[in-house]
Amino acid sequence: MSSIDLSTMVLGYSISMPVMIAPTSRHKLANPSGDIATARAASTCNTIMVLSISSTCTLEEVAACCNAVRFFQLCVYKRRDITAKLVLRAENNGYKAIVLTGDSPRHGRREADIKNKIIIQELKNVEGLLSTKIVTDKGSNLDALANQTRDPSFTWEDIGWLKSITKLPILIKGVLTHEDALKALEVGAAGIIVSNHGGRQLDYCPPTISVLEEVVHAVGGKVPVFLDGGVRRGTDIFKAMALGAQAVLVGRPVLYGLAAKGENGVRRVLEMLKEELELTMALSGCSNVKEITRSHVRTKHDRQLLSLL
Repeated sequence: MSSIDLSTMVLGYSISMPVMIAPTSRHKLANPSGDIATARAASTCNTIMVLSISSTCTLEEVAACCNAVRFFQLCVYKRRDITAKLVLRAENNGYKAIVLTGDSPRHGRREADIKNKIIIQELKNVEGLLSTKIVTDKGSNLDALANQTRDPSFTWEDIGWLKSITKLPILIKGVLTHEDALKALEVGAAGIIVSNHGGRQLDYCPPTISVLEEVVHAVGGKVPVFLDGGVRRGTDIFKAMALGAQAVLVGRPVLYGLAAKGENGVRRVLEMLKEELELTMALSGCSNVKEITRSHVRTKHDRQLLSLL
């Protein structure tokens, strides 16, 4: 097999491999260059970065630093005018999609943050719009901030409001069930991200790879399905694609690379995943990503069915 094509289309944009950078917050805690270093690495590797609403560089700074295709991750605030301003800023600065986080009506119980009484950095995207100086003696001020500012009443019906204020396609992140996948289609989502929020929202929620196929079947090819969470190797990407994902999003490994070696560290993480996926494809007889099929993997459910034959 002389050459292997890993290129993939995401919402009409061609990227070098089926790997995107997931929205993760506060990159300056990992490296002084923060989200700018991450965006530049994404641009060098020709892939998409989803910028977190809680980034430590403004969405304008990230947009100006390189030519990467960027999406903007959104949580809806109680003050809808602030949310609308953020969406408009993203649209005006060349972001190509809104990634709506749908699994955080309240902040999950992050016990390490509570124990350590974490004090977060200023959230640059809402500077001058929303006070983030919340003092609490009950543990994490991150928890207090999220619960005081985010809108827990936001429902499926409200996505119509979000669609009315932007021309950008909306991806819904945090879907784990057949029922929610169908609801996402009903409200006009342009894509679905199967995600459990890094396992930090609800204890005992299922691993995303275990529910991916359920969501894919529910969607029936009407919109693309992506997988977020647990991707650490090229073989993980291969398995996700065999089960129906169009691409995966990677969070923690990117931050590990950023903490170790800044922009070069992020780039190396992406390169390693690409190299591992290419090797997996070669050893599985696939010359391009379209040749990765369901027949390349066997799940626990498949084994149970075989045992009954």
